[in-house]
Amino acid sequence: METINDICLIGQQFQIEGKLILAEPYGDGHINDTYRVVYNDSGKFCQYIYQRMNHTVFNEPSSVMANIERVTGHIQRKLTDSGERDIDRNVLTLVPTHSGLSYYKDANGRFWRSYMFIERAKTVSVVQTPKQAYEVAKAFGQFQSLLNDLPGPRLKETIPDFHNTPKRFQDFEGAFRKDVCNRAKFASREVDFVFQHKDMVDVIVNMYQQGGIPERITHNDTKINNVMLDEVTEEGLCVIDLDTVMPGLSLYDFGDMVRTATSPTAEDERDLSRIYVCMPIFQALAEGYLTSSSVLLTDVEKEYLVFAGKLITFEIGLRFLTDYLSGDTYFKIHRKEQNLDRCRAQFKLVESIIYYEEQMRRWIRGLL
Repeated sequence: METINDICLIGQQFQIEGKLILAEPYGDGHINDTYRVVYNDSGKFCQYIYQRMNHTVFNEPSSVMANIERVTGHIQRKLTDSGERDIDRNVLTLVPTHSGLSYYKDANGRFWRSYMFIERAKTVSVVQTPKQAYEVAKAFGQFQSLLNDLPGPRLKETIPDFHNTPKRFQDFEGAFRKDVCNRAKFASREVDFVFQHKDMVDVIVNMYQQGGIPERITHNDTKINNVMLDEVTEEGLCVIDLDTVMPGLSLYDFGDMVRTATSPTAEDERDLSRIYVCMPIFQALAEGYLTSSSVLLTDVEKEYLVFAGKLITFEIGLRFLTDYLSGDTYFKIHRKEQNLDRCRAQFKLVESIIYYEEQMRRWIRGLL
């Protein structure tokens, strides 16, 4: 954790005026370290976000930033051309360094970036109303649509095979076989669940490889708290956390929305009886997403939206389980066995999706 002096030194590298008066940790992300900072610039209080990128997860931070520059610049231009007046609240704005770069590399080789803070906005970790679900899904659908005509070259893959479920399954098998922390005995039910559902692992990858669904520019981490909502109206404003924006599949983005929004609990909920698909939330998600992306999506993509929710929930549970077996080397944890609790919560949600699957499919068909 950086001190106020550390943050002050970082801030001096960016084109920011005034005196630093506040720096505090911000958000609950698992990967990067994020701070909200406030500067007093001649009596005007200005807020920014500083982030120290996790270069273990993102081993080419400069490529990540090149993607973010292109994506935010393209969205800004399209919003300007459409007459949008509140652009600073609808897309992230990078603050450049004094040398004009979008990031700063400190003496220890750590990469930092700064964004303008989005005022009068909030995120939610657990969806509380169908309106919130609708607005978040609509924002992610619009994000995909705005980037559909991004000029080449192809964006860089910041994390290769990020949503390659067969590869994630192979990683799990390796971690289970090695069992370096002697933890497999504590997760026997979860391990059995993985092998019982192995048949779903390669369905979407196979469709893509056979040309059945197109590659798109996708967010790839569509957790519900990656959209800023207006504090008053709860309108979806801005998609954030763009590190994983890269070539991908639309199904993965919708699937992760189902995973993170449809259950009224935290990601690491221990009381599994509280985890289930809330159908009004799912219905709002589907309606919001298709409102802004239906013209973009093919019939096959629309047909597999529900399956994608089941698959991505399974995949993330698989990743939590793999990390638990490997000694918690990827996801941040704040207590012992948190990754195992996260895994159990995901697998319980998979079971609920299977229970409601046909009802979910009927709802989507009714929207088309």
